[in-house]
Order: sequence, then structure tokens, then C-alpha cells
Amino acid sequence: MTTTPADDSPVRILVSLDGAPPGGAHGLDVDERGNGAVSDKRLHQLIRQNGPIVDRTVTITFLDAGVRAHVFTFG
Repeated sequence: MTTTPADDSPVRILVSLDGAPPGGAHGLDVDERGNGAVSDKRLHQLIRQNGPIVDRTVTITFLDAGVRAHVFTFG
């Protein structure tokens, strides 16, 4: 996912995995509780799933206004 805050101020996000905090499956830009912030235009790692890859539901909630998101998946 790449994001662009509209006015250069960080935009807080909350990420969940199958309706719960991601715990140990959190990516570099999100903590175990799913909290993160978007502060620059780049690819953000929200989830990093270890072990076998299975279908999961990832939910991203933008807690502040002013962000544009483009979603990319690999695999």
C-alpha cells in the first residue's frame, strides 16, 4: 500500500487481521496492536505473515482524514 498524506502531517491507521489485532503477524509499519501512522509517500508493510499462507481478511481503518491509498498485493 502506498499512501500520501494530503498536508504532510501523519495519518494514524489501525490494522486488523481477521477482525483482531495482528499480533506477531504485524508488519514493520504497524505494532502488535495494529497501530501505525502514514507520514510519507512509500510502500508500507502492514502485515507480514509467517508460516503457510492462507486466506485472511485485512482491514485498514484511517483514523485521520487526508490520505490517498493504492493497494498492491504480492504472491
